[in-house]
Amino acid sequence: MKKKKTLPVTAKAELPADKQCAAFTFDNPVPVTGAYDLLDCMECAKTDKWYETPLDFYSIARAFRSAVHHESPLLFKRNVIMSCFIPHKSLSYQEMNAYVLDYLVFGNGYLERRRNMFGGLLQLKRSPAKYTRRGIDLDTYYFVQTWQDAHEFKRGDVFHLINPDINQEIYGLPEYLAGLISAKLNKSATTFRVNYYENGSHAGVIVYLNDALADPNGVEDLKGALQKSRRDGAFKNLFVYSANGKKDGIQILPFSQIAAKDEFMNVKDATRDDLLAMHRVPPQLMGIVPTGAGSFGDVEKAAKVFSINELMPIMQSLKSVNDWVGEEVVRFNEYALLEALGAK
Repeated sequence: MKKKKTLPVTAKAELPADKQCAAFTFDNPVPVTGAYDLLDCMECAKTDKWYETPLDFYSIARAFRSAVHHESPLLFKRNVIMSCFIPHKSLSYQEMNAYVLDYLVFGNGYLERRRNMFGGLLQLKRSPAKYTRRGIDLDTYYFVQTWQDAHEFKRGDVFHLINPDINQEIYGLPEYLAGLISAKLNKSATTFRVNYYENGSHAGVIVYLNDALADPNGVEDLKGALQKSRRDGAFKNLFVYSANGKKDGIQILPFSQIAAKDEFMNVKDATRDDLLAMHRVPPQLMGIVPTGAGSFGDVEKAAKVFSINELMPIMQSLKSVNDWVGEEVVRFNEYALLEALGAK
């Protein structure tokens, strides 16, 4: 009996050229990240020599410059603290500057003790918190940029300042983690707005073609021309080809632009307020102009409260290295503004 011939599973029936319909977008693959990228792991993974950080410090470093009102409050706190710092022969202004910024951004600060030939203190050098890891014995520290090039510090020669975390005691964490989602939204709104203007103040269009072209390569040529006409990073267009369609063979159909134009300022204002509340920095100290007829109040009083409630506790934490070293290497003058207010 003759077997019936069957087509392979992968075979497809070809439609006539005038019956085909093609649709595609010009978008490129875009990495998708969310809040879980930073908060999905609250334990410290253990390697054969050191503990990994509870959060990805590389992501925290990238988030540092994700939004104006996230980076600026941290730098403002650093600058005010450093305006009060008294340099020491063993701890320079530059090393202390980097040490304070590490503590504010990562919740961890590291100082390495360099010894003289007699074993005494020669210099304190900051070890970047982004790359410093705590050993399994909790007393040894490593500088890790790549696994092969990990540098082991001499046991007992690294001071570790920790901003305490509620989930583990090996590493500290920054205080602003709850505000990172607002920083991401702020950045996304700004990026959307930039692309919106670069794209000619619209959020992309649909190019609709329903007339069958005599030259089969005409569709591909049109697709290539549209792809090359857009600037990098701008919104993409959608091209639809449907042969033997109705009237208006080629149409340009714009997307709705209401959300693109009306929600930008609302998103920026809301995320800005979230970030300033997260960092607990008065808006008048950040150079923000009040909207409407209201005001933010006396800037000097705001600076005084901010200094007492926020900066002084940080300064006290930074002084912890003095007990470890055995001498007063971290010293601060009184905040100049408080001195001026006291003299009035």
